[in-house]
Amino acid sequence: MKVIKPSVISHKIKLGIALMSSVGLLTMAGCQNTQTVQVDKPVDPRQGDISIWPTLDVAVKKDPKVEAKVAEILAGMTIEQKVAQTIQPEIGSITVEDMRKYGFGSYLNGGGSFPGANKHATPADWIKLAEDLYQASIDDSIDGSSIPTMWGTDAVHGHNNVIGATLFPHNIGLGAAHDPELIREIAEATAKEVMATGIDWVFAPTVAVVRDDRWGRTYEGYSEDPKIVHDYARSIVEGLQGPVNADFLSERRVISTVKHFLGDGGTVDGDDQGNNIDSEQDLFDLHAQGYVSGIAAGAQSVMASFNSWHGVKIHGNKYFLTDVLKEKMGFDGFVVGDWSGHGQIQGCSKENCPDAMNAGLDVYMAPNEWKVLYDNVVAQVKAGVISQQRLDDAVTRILRVKVRAGLFEKPSPANRPLAGKAELIGAPEHREVARKAVRKSLVLLKNQQNILPLKPTINVLVAGDGADNIGKQSGGWTISWQGTGNSNDDFPGGSSIWDGIEQTVKAAGGKASLSVDGSFSNKPDVAIVVFGEEPYAEGNGDVSNLEYQRGNKTDLALLRKLKAQGIPVVSVFISGRPMWVNPELNASDAFVAAWLPGSEGAGVADVLFTDESANVRYDFTGKLSYSWPAFADQGPVNVGDEDYQPLLPFGFGLTYGDKNVLASDLSEVAGSNPDSQVAEYAIFERSAQAPWALTIGTETERKAVDSKIVSLDKIQIRSIDKYVQEDARQVTWTGGQADVSLGAPFPDDLRAYTEANGVMQLDIRVDSQIPAQVWLAMNCAGECDGKLNIAPTLANYTQGQWQTLRIDLACFAKAGTDFGKVFTPFSLATDQPLQLSFAAVKLLAKPEGESNISCQ
Repeated sequence: MKVIKPSVISHKIKLGIALMSSVGLLTMAGCQNTQTVQVDKPVDPRQGDISIWPTLDVAVKKDPKVEAKVAEILAGMTIEQKVAQTIQPEIGSITVEDMRKYGFGSYLNGGGSFPGANKHATPADWIKLAEDLYQASIDDSIDGSSIPTMWGTDAVHGHNNVIGATLFPHNIGLGAAHDPELIREIAEATAKEVMATGIDWVFAPTVAVVRDDRWGRTYEGYSEDPKIVHDYARSIVEGLQGPVNADFLSERRVISTVKHFLGDGGTVDGDDQGNNIDSEQDLFDLHAQGYVSGIAAGAQSVMASFNSWHGVKIHGNKYFLTDVLKEKMGFDGFVVGDWSGHGQIQGCSKENCPDAMNAGLDVYMAPNEWKVLYDNVVAQVKAGVISQQRLDDAVTRILRVKVRAGLFEKPSPANRPLAGKAELIGAPEHREVARKAVRKSLVLLKNQQNILPLKPTINVLVAGDGADNIGKQSGGWTISWQGTGNSNDDFPGGSSIWDGIEQTVKAAGGKASLSVDGSFSNKPDVAIVVFGEEPYAEGNGDVSNLEYQRGNKTDLALLRKLKAQGIPVVSVFISGRPMWVNPELNASDAFVAAWLPGSEGAGVADVLFTDESANVRYDFTGKLSYSWPAFADQGPVNVGDEDYQPLLPFGFGLTYGDKNVLASDLSEVAGSNPDSQVAEYAIFERSAQAPWALTIGTETERKAVDSKIVSLDKIQIRSIDKYVQEDARQVTWTGGQADVSLGAPFPDDLRAYTEANGVMQLDIRVDSQIPAQVWLAMNCAGECDGKLNIAPTLANYTQGQWQTLRIDLACFAKAGTDFGKVFTPFSLATDQPLQLSFAAVKLLAKPEGESNISCQ
């Protein structure tokens, strides 16, 4: 059964030169009136049209001296040493002794991972770990290898894992700046801060061309327009690595990675790690342009993408990784996987995946599973499952990059020119570049009666929970992976938006006060309200539609309260994507899209306020690099679409003195069709429906239900028949806390069902006496889990007979479930002996018939 979630089918893209994925064109010639007929042409995701792809004139040419040195090293290596070069573990799962024993070619720190697991690790701590692992890698006493390792990190908007580093605006804001030279400056500053901690390699830039803003990684893309991405990719690659004709990969530069190859920004419904069904021509025209310029500029590594193309995972797609990228486009660096991405290939696991290397993956990113994977790859090479030739090609590519980067000649990490220079972390000149980037990224959407710019001599009230919150304004990939759990104390040297306003106004003799809830004793001349999305990163940021604060419009209430008091309102909106904010726009006299400005929030005040003489200091120059949606459920809306109807178009952005174009009475009906209803959403239908996985668990152990019978100490589950073979499950609790659950590593946005007064419906059969407590739960991130005791209802059921149980979703919301971020939509638990069977579990909107359990 195909599950249809509450979203709108993507608009077809028409670029003139592109065809949709399942259509070919046949020209009927030979008569005066030429006729074009469409015919079905199935897409083969393993074999495409290689003529679509260019042969690039890459800036880094093969050097005979480099090739000779690589060949010499390779000739002296054993299979075990070669395989070690292809394995990349994470710092939290290896020791210095592991490095000495295996000699890994590289290693990484994931988002939110630090030396010694210490969030506040100093630059000296980072240097020490880099030095220790480097020395272990060149120690040949155990593994016989002295090849230096290299450290990779996600420095995606500055050196964002390190406390005190300069954090630049995320890519969506930089795209609005439309300034490739600014991108180069940012990359150069980032490279210096990364080198100060002894790290060689950066997993950036992300060159995704985002087509559906519901994707949780939208802010990692510069634009929906491939031209902007094309131009930026060259700038950031050269900024990180250095120009080929200058200080390419010098001791002040790092290795760059263009990612994620290929099509990550074009998955169906914006699902993270989902399926891209574009035509191959669209893949090139839309999604490949950052690789065209980035590889031509000399990028030395490419990261494979989690997504599939027509159902086949890119990590295992030989056509794209080998035939297209390496052979046709001429990329001679190495391809690194994403976080255990090889394990998602059909037939593979995290510990066992020859298909990935055979497809063209050169480096397995194996954060925690490296040991078993290493053993398996060694065995597979010796058995011929992976050919010696393919292994040698992978290692040749890795060594080629290491030789080009001078890793065999450069001093060890602690002794390089920039190593340990703590003054480079958050250096004033880097912060000034970041502050300039903030100014250039701001986009003015509304400026009624030219309320902006503001004179700094007035009485200003600053409100909203984003005003004095550097973590919120920096977003995901900030110290922690999701960007959560940070306070202003974690950003020494940084400034919040409030900090900049306070400094500007007080220096001019005005008055500035901070009040998150908008309260005041003396009526202000103007209120600046700073609000927006909470931090998130990949997966967790996926949403089903673009309405801001669905069902909990506290920020709108604040805006309206201030307006009702006769106070002009300037909204500063923090977000990782364009969102449907019509009510908030209506309640604002001016509205600024600030995106995710990073650690230098003071740059916002630079633009909002004049100098003391009422002269503009910095005008708005930012222009939308993403179209702004007209409806919350509009789905993809991109410049060039056949039916292009955004609220504000690509390239829009007011400057001071421009005529305001947005009215104050925009429609506040969120949906494009107010009468439409959300579709039935099957969570379990004969089996767990993607993205959900069925597990059983106790307080100390959890197991995936991947066979007919799975058991733990206190619980067992087995497949049974209801209507057809194995369409139901019987669960037996033997006593002690245990549960059966449907969950996913990333949350789903299910608010559409609560807004539609929906229910959870499941088929259930009572097979034993019912204890006093049987908990049915819907769980989410943080302290927002909602559970209900359904034992009283089950006690009224006849044993051995199937019943349909309906529970109003309002019950779960009342119990604490946040439907905007549901990780576990279904969980049954008890601590007493019990036997229950369940079959279809689904969410329904406004079903016919009464619910068994309702909440008012």
